[in-house]
Amino acid sequence: MTATDPVALTAKLIRCPSVTPEEGGALALLERELSAAGFACARVDRGGVANLFARWGDKGHARTFGFNGHTDVVPVGDAAAWTVDPFGAEVKDGFLYGRGATDMKSGVAAFAAAAIDFVRDTPPNGAVILTITGDEEGDAVDGTTALLDYMDREGEAMSACLVGEPTCPNTMGEMMKIGRRGSLTAWFTVTGEQGHSAYPHRARNPLPAIAQLMDRLSSFTLDEGTDHFDPSTLAVVTIDTGNPATNVIPAQCTGTVNIRFNDTHSGESLTSWLQSEADRTAEEFGVAVEVRIKVSGESFVTPPGPLSALVAASVEAETGVMPELSTTGGTSDARFVKDHCPVVEFGLVGKTMHQVDERVEVAQIHQLKAIYGRILADYFAAL
Repeated sequence: MTATDPVALTAKLIRCPSVTPEEGGALALLERELSAAGFACARVDRGGVANLFARWGDKGHARTFGFNGHTDVVPVGDAAAWTVDPFGAEVKDGFLYGRGATDMKSGVAAFAAAAIDFVRDTPPNGAVILTITGDEEGDAVDGTTALLDYMDREGEAMSACLVGEPTCPNTMGEMMKIGRRGSLTAWFTVTGEQGHSAYPHRARNPLPAIAQLMDRLSSFTLDEGTDHFDPSTLAVVTIDTGNPATNVIPAQCTGTVNIRFNDTHSGESLTSWLQSEADRTAEEFGVAVEVRIKVSGESFVTPPGPLSALVAASVEAETGVMPELSTTGGTSDARFVKDHCPVVEFGLVGKTMHQVDERVEVAQIHQLKAIYGRILADYFAAL
């Protein structure tokens, strides 16, 4: 029987304009393909977000391998700057172009194609689950979390999961993710008292307060790194006053920081530290400091073990490269999956993701399907 072509499937997905939170036809396409291959499919839409659950094999099987990914993409940006139609899926010079080509429609196509061919050619004693969301690039409130909630209600479970995000910086096979840093954003609003700049003693200027607070936070060494993580980082991302006048001391200003943190910290411990620094600043400068904090994800690590060894061996077999086990980069939906089962990430070279003329080498899509197929074969062979 003819093998499922992951490049053709990627092209079909790229032609679906699934900019978050639009489904764009991408999940409907995958549902048709997977249903035809014998997967039991269910739409798990929530909060205006489209999600797809697909399982081949018996429900509740003790040995179930899962893949996770997303079909939503970031906006095109300046369409005039593209040399091709962003949703045209054009192939030029060995590259497939289009929004989502790298992040991550080719990853989804590769694991869907690998799963379809695997269960058809060598039906395993176990089950294969695909969870695909339309809300990874957005707030991620009703995406993979909705799928995991559905699985919990329905008695569905994965024994292990691979997230197909692009993980390789420059060369196919060079890196896989065994964890991710946590992410926290804090917004500070400092309120003083407006006044004339010629009479500063009659005002309470919030600007020196925000300046010192931002300096203290950015100058502080959060940690020196841990066994699996680099040192945590804090970046000041904006300071705003909105004051166009040079003879007015403003009443209020704001500042925002983003922290990427390792397993030395938690969202709760960092929140407590940030609040204490805000309180200290308020007392020293006689101003009010309000803090609003959002924890986008906690840090986590899947310690090196059977799952990472399985994936690394498959990558090396297909590419000749032994991947580095890394926890670098931003957040991914693995931060949700880690509460369900052991999870790692492996995917394409991600150099052009979110860029104008996003593209992926056609050969890499075939290579990625082969890696995912080998992972499935070796996972179910080890019984």
